[in-house]
Amino acid sequence: MVEEFIAGQSKLNQPAGHVEPGECLIDAVVREVREETRYRFYPEALLGIYHSNPLEGHRILRVAIIGSVDAEPDPDPLDSGILAVHWLDNQTIETQRTALRSPFVTLCIQDYLRGQRFDLATLHSLTGAAR
Repeated sequence: MVEEFIAGQSKLNQPAGHVEPGECLIDAVVREVREETRYRFYPEALLGIYHSNPLEGHRILRVAIIGSVDAEPDPDPLDSGILAVHWLDNQTIETQRTALRSPFVTLCIQDYLRGQRFDLATLHSLTGAAR
């Protein structure tokens, strides 16, 4: 989990971010995890795709990827806005629900604990392709 500073508050979230122009989704995940945690990430499966489309505010499409990381982080500094990286068990996360950035955090953990997994080959990318 990453602890990030959002709108003047400390919030817990899984590493997340955006896809850069010309970047494929898996490369974006690897990059965002490294920038926000300093850990090298090795994608293994698609956990799920989560969508939020409120009448007002931010619309979100979260693609959750699960995998493994190296035993030790790289020495690079954390991304700006990231306060700390925490390894937390589910019980600890449950006691900190009000500190979670989004309900998607809990939903992703529940799906993971249920054993939900999809092959990464499910994801297709047309990186750099013209429309």
